[in-house]
Amino acid sequence: MTAIASFGFGFTTSQNIVTRSAITFTIKNLGINTGGTIAGLQADVKFDPANLASSTIEASVDVNTINTDNTLRDDHLKNDEFFDASRYPKITLKSVSLKHKSGNNYSGKFNLTIKNKTKLIELPFTCTDKGNAIALNGSFKLNRLDFGVGESSFTLSNEVTVTVSAEMGK
Repeated sequence: MTAIASFGFGFTTSQNIVTRSAITFTIKNLGINTGGTIAGLQADVKFDPANLASSTIEASVDVNTINTDNTLRDDHLKNDEFFDASRYPKITLKSVSLKHKSGNNYSGKFNLTIKNKTKLIELPFTCTDKGNAIALNGSFKLNRLDFGVGESSFTLSNEVTVTVSAEMGK
């Protein structure tokens, strides 16, 4: 989106229909990077590079879509020890503030809610105009214990890296 602002034209999109998305996560388990995906992304994006103060990004994903290519592990992650998907089926992200960095690079402060626990995170992202769509791409790290996802463990890292890629019509 910064590229859009740089060329003197902007846009605002308000769209609940995500046309393409990929959310991946990685975590070290027994010293080896392992990970998976989560689907069901829904988003409401009101983004205007010329007016970031009034821009907002809100998104949610369905915890029940966690996929690590291992059904036993997926079921374990959905149980009450980890995500407790039956009680907390959604993970949500809501912008608090957005800043332009350079080019099409932005950074936002977001309230991330997992298992009814909300923490403020910093999320650097890019926004690209693709003609009739916008693409948002970003990555951030979080401590799973901050959200009550599992317990302290010698084998499972506390740090999780999440990468989000989404495209939606404008």
